Amino acid sequence: MPAGLNRALLTVVGAVVAIVLAIAISSVAIIAAGADPVAALTAFFDFGASERSVSNNIAAFLNRSVPLFISGLAVAVGFRMNLFNIGVEGQYRLAAIVAAYVGSTFTAPAPIQIAVIVVVAAAVGGLYALIPAVMKVTRGVNEVIATIMLNYIAINLTSFLVRGPFAGERAEGQLTTTTPKLGESAMFPNINFIFDWFGQPPPTRGGGVWGFLLLAVVLGVVVWAVLERTRFGFGVKASGLNGPAALASGVDPRKMIIAAMVMSGAIAGLIGLPEILGDRGAFNSNFTAGLGFLGIAVALLGRNKPVGIAFAALLFAFLDRAQGALQIAEVPASVVTIIQGVIVLLVVVANEVTNRLALRLEERRAAQQLGSNTPVEVAA
Repeated sequence: MPAGLNRALLTVVGAVVAIVLAIAISSVAIIAAGADPVAALTAFFDFGASERSVSNNIAAFLNRSVPLFISGLAVAVGFRMNLFNIGVEGQYRLAAIVAAYVGSTFTAPAPIQIAVIVVVAAAVGGLYALIPAVMKVTRGVNEVIATIMLNYIAINLTSFLVRGPFAGERAEGQLTTTTPKLGESAMFPNINFIFDWFGQPPPTRGGGVWGFLLLAVVLGVVVWAVLERTRFGFGVKASGLNGPAALASGVDPRKMIIAAMVMSGAIAGLIGLPEILGDRGAFNSNFTAGLGFLGIAVALLGRNKPVGIAFAALLFAFLDRAQGALQIAEVPASVVTIIQGVIVLLVVVANEVTNRLALRLEERRAAQQLGSNTPVEVAA
């Protein structure tokens, strides 16, 4: 069996074993909470009693997976360079509010207006990620510390902007503050037509299935191509593995640090757009938080590969969607967080085990090949 296929099979088996063990361990926590593990497992697959509720839950599941996938991609680009971009949380929230506000200041044909909003979000995210990159390259500041501190700045700056300079008109009795509403031309068309293919009624909640899903797929393909099939991707990987060796081969690690962090931040800037352009039409003080930190777990679970990140995002979205069903089944919603944490922990352990097994198998295969090619001495 080829070495690449061997490693892939070991990775899949390791991930499956990790998920099964995570469910078993989480069952102990469910029992300790006084709930029934079987009821909890059933709740995860409960998408509703009617066709309409099934469609709504499927849409919620897919919509949740999109920002998680983009967040995982953003973190993975940094990981490829051996950089820990913990600042994805701040980068996407700052980018989201600026893009939402800029998009509300003008009206243009839908393709132009949406394109401007996307470019603004990517630019803001990339520029904000440039700060820790420059600090690391010029002053040797650890990117983890820098990005964590910049998260606090971005989060509080966003809170100030949505209540101050970027605030729109607040309706009477409205508790949340929001940026001005985007026009219809700025809203990304949904893809509810996919439900017609399966004879299901279209969803009626949350704007249906956000069309940004298609853009996320394209983004995943582009990131894969850039990291795996270009000189830039080779430079990022080489610099992350061994900076001095990369420099000797003509790759400047300092430039790669800046380029990788900016690329990571630019992708992070897109995380909030599916929600804004697909449903809310604005950034408000209740905007979804925590996606940047979840992206770290998604990237680890997906082993920094776009395809793996896609499956990890779908898994996390599947678990998140079940929170309502768990509450109906009288199972604590915190079970979802426990399962997610245990899965990530076990997958990291499984990855290390499978890597060592794959390495041993490759060493054994190499030893066998060398042994078969060694001429045998025949006694006279």
